[in-house]
Amino acid sequence: MLGSRTLVMGVVNVTLDSFSDGGQFLDSGLLDSERAVAYALQLLDEGADLLDLGAESTRPGAVAGDPGRAAVSADEEQARLLPVLEAVLRERPGTILSVDTYKAATARAAVAAGAEIINDVSGFTWDREMAAACAELRCGVIAMHTRGTPQEWSRQTRLAGEELISMVRGGLAASMRIAAEHGIDREALVLDPGYGFGKRGEENYALLARQAELLELGRPLLAGLSRKSFLGRTVQNRVARGDMRAQHGAKATESSVETASVAALVTAILQGASIVRAHAVRAAVEAAAIADAVLAAE
Repeated sequence: MLGSRTLVMGVVNVTLDSFSDGGQFLDSGLLDSERAVAYALQLLDEGADLLDLGAESTRPGAVAGDPGRAAVSADEEQARLLPVLEAVLRERPGTILSVDTYKAATARAAVAAGAEIINDVSGFTWDREMAAACAELRCGVIAMHTRGTPQEWSRQTRLAGEELISMVRGGLAASMRIAAEHGIDREALVLDPGYGFGKRGEENYALLARQAELLELGRPLLAGLSRKSFLGRTVQNRVARGDMRAQHGAKATESSVETASVAALVTAILQGASIVRAHAVRAAVEAAAIADAVLAAE
């Protein structure tokens, strides 16, 4: 729905504790902005169409969901984020940058610094000022479906397929209504099913298998499946059953999780995603090209 090919969004996490890559730009406990910028430029060189910059982890168990009580304050989030954002734009003017935040204050600061998209993992539900801020800023918006907060995810009951897809569809529709009520241009809105965000284990596969049904909401879809823990657990379970060669050891390797991420990415594209969020950008670009060719041949 966004064009003739799938867009690849490269992930740049300037966080201390993200589930797969937190702390990778630390030097003696301090954020090394220059390393983060170099990494962002590398992802662009590998073919990323846009970058998603994040400065607060929303991994399972993280203290997030309330701007006033978050483990990372808006000021700290901006201190980590803005130097990287500004430096990337100095080096590569015209780069499309998204900022992964649920805080309206950070959204305003990021757009003022040159970001074009706000990626709200809560779909306007964690900071009640976010929708009004995005409308005022006239920026692009990604609204993700999240069930509860990270602190609650491990305690949530499991949902069957129909119940799950109905919940996600209903939550995304609610985010669309909030956006409309606050004057966000419908054409500026992209929806994200929120893999791993309040969905447990097999629920993510049930959602992925029926992702295309969410296109009925009338907006493009973004799928963020890269390095999700449920993919690693699936590979690890296969190893434990002895279905893979012994040299893989007792758990999934980093390379096998990347392979699983690419497989999930291709599935998401075939199930209607227009944008895919990826850590390993070069592999994502190559895989997306094949998926797009399949879709073009139908």
